[in-house]
Amino acid sequence: MYMKKIIITSLMIGLIIASSVLQQGCTVTKITERGGAQLWSENCTRCHSTPPPNVYSDEQWDVISTHMRVRAAMTNDETEKIIEFIKSANK
Repeated sequence: MYMKKIIITSLMIGLIIASSVLQQGCTVTKITERGGAQLWSENCTRCHSTPPPNVYSDEQWDVISTHMRVRAAMTNDETEKIIEFIKSANK
């Protein structure tokens, strides 16, 4: 019985320490604070290598973004920021 209390107490202390370390070590950037370049990097490169922005026209990127928004489960805001970034890099 005494050993069981020690094990449970140790586990609880470990969980508390781990959660405080994770909270201090992880920073979360809100989507609204992320720019198109960061969203492009985070979303597009996780599945495939991304072509340079000038490979496709602005109209082609619009079609691609509609398709990839669904495939990557991105929000409209995220998709718009990425397309804005691509089109600005295309000029």
